[in-house]
Amino acid sequence: MLIHVRHRTRYTYDHPVHSMIQALRLMPRNHEGQHVRRWQIDLDQDGTLRPGEDAFGNVLHMLSLEGPISGLCITVEGEVEMQDTSGIVRGALEKFPAELYLRDTPLTVADKAIADFARSVAAEAGGSPLKILHALLAALHAEIVFDTQQTDTATRAIDAFRMKQGVCQDLSHVFIACARVLGIPARYVGGYLMRSDDKIHQEAGHAWAEANVTGLGWIGFDPANGICPTESHIRVGVGLDYLGASPIRGARLGGRAETMEVEVTVANTYQSDPVHQTRWSRPAEAIAQASQQFQA
Repeated sequence: MLIHVRHRTRYTYDHPVHSMIQALRLMPRNHEGQHVRRWQIDLDQDGTLRPGEDAFGNVLHMLSLEGPISGLCITVEGEVEMQDTSGIVRGALEKFPAELYLRDTPLTVADKAIADFARSVAAEAGGSPLKILHALLAALHAEIVFDTQQTDTATRAIDAFRMKQGVCQDLSHVFIACARVLGIPARYVGGYLMRSDDKIHQEAGHAWAEANVTGLGWIGFDPANGICPTESHIRVGVGLDYLGASPIRGARLGGRAETMEVEVTVANTYQSDPVHQTRWSRPAEAIAQASQQFQA
């Protein structure tokens, strides 16, 4: 399956910004079941975009801009060839042992309610860690109502679990907290989802979790949808929590109040344009070549 993605983030400011720096985790890497056919990052302002990778091995572009800046639009667009791997992640760049992902963060720390819930699900499921993780996936999907109005990017797992409401980020944080309580390494994944209801225009990207199972490695779990990731899930960044995999994160000097608008389009590509597929922005091309070298 060939999936086309267009992700536009637009910022406007009450007063001109003097300078800013942004860390962009907006480009997927190649691994088994995921091959980037083309990808580019475009800006509507002059700035410096330096390619690299972060500590977790995510593709990272550091963007530096000097003002005055009254607004900024960042657009990523490309195509990714996807195959279903039953949620199993193979061939991805791994920079740390799985045990690192037992580490709690403020967004994923478990309280007594989460710990009791996780242990209850595990006791009822019994059997192998994989069976327990699937039971946890189903239980959280049933327990927490998807609601875009109650939480934000700073919401902790304990708060989302207490409210029994949240978005994909919140369900992923709760899943991660539960898995770590049970001694299973787990991490946050940010990316894109081609929806099964053919709704191609979305308000944001998607998030899910991965857990490490001995003998199988990393396996994805999408508690917002109650499934393991399929060929419709494009994997972009991983981290201990949302902050480690956030698509755009940075700081600015000046600007006062900020308004942000996000537009995401994810759709199946039915026709290919060979000329269009070879058009890369330079930073993205450099990272794609580096990604292929890592996996060679």
